[in-house]
Amino acid sequence: MEIKRVGGGEVVRRNWFGEVEYLTFPGIEETGIVRHLFSTRVGGVSEGMFASMNLSYTRGDEKDAVDENFARVARILGRRAEDFVFSDQTHTTNVRRVTAKDRGKGLVREKDYADVDGLITDEPGIVLSTFYADCVPLFFVDTVHKAIGLSHSGWKGTVNRMGGRTLEEMRREFGTESKDVTAAIGPSICGKCYEVDGDVAEQFAAAFEGESLTDILAKKENGKYLLDLWKANFYVLAQAGVPKQKISVTDICTCCNSDYLFSHRASKGKRGNLGAFLSLCPT
Repeated sequence: MEIKRVGGGEVVRRNWFGEVEYLTFPGIEETGIVRHLFSTRVGGVSEGMFASMNLSYTRGDEKDAVDENFARVARILGRRAEDFVFSDQTHTTNVRRVTAKDRGKGLVREKDYADVDGLITDEPGIVLSTFYADCVPLFFVDTVHKAIGLSHSGWKGTVNRMGGRTLEEMRREFGTESKDVTAAIGPSICGKCYEVDGDVAEQFAAAFEGESLTDILAKKENGKYLLDLWKANFYVLAQAGVPKQKISVTDICTCCNSDYLFSHRASKGKRGNLGAFLSLCPT
């Protein structure tokens, strides 16, 4: 399948495992201590508007189909269903430390927490799992303390600096220093597709200033604004101390590629979910 990229390079790598196509970041792979992927719509068993690699149990798809889709993700990662731990995304900046007692929560066990948009751990084998259909996935790998984070950052998370919040929690829990972190901003809606109203623009104007604001927000003739969440999250991570050269920014937009990736905006809400997954390798 042909896909549209933003820019001239190929920041995000396309991969295949049998029929399943998934995306990875070379920068994250090169840390050598994690397995990760961002799913596409290709290679699952769901049908209709969920076709075919839907990773949501809450949007009306058949449970057996979603179970099989997760089984395929597990095989790619070399993990079991019992190793996955799900977020509980409500556009907060709440970050939860995940331990062995959380294994399976969201997939094979009920979650006993709510309002969690970020997950962190330093325990190998656990698969941090967050979900998307235009919002921004943020990957974090601390190669010094062998700790990882995975966070969901929509416009609310971005304006409230979810990336910085995740790094703060990693520092508090594991001693992480931002300079030691390799990060990635995953596939999501691009700045040419994401039109927002003035109330959203005002919040970004209050949160960002100078060059960063002019880079992320542009007023349209219709009085609305184009918002670049990729650049906004890049500034958040850089200002939090992650070296710029260690931040990979996606070049694939969900909305531009809605046959390949689920997009809430492009589908007007008739869609499944993509998944981001990150797991420390056993030593």
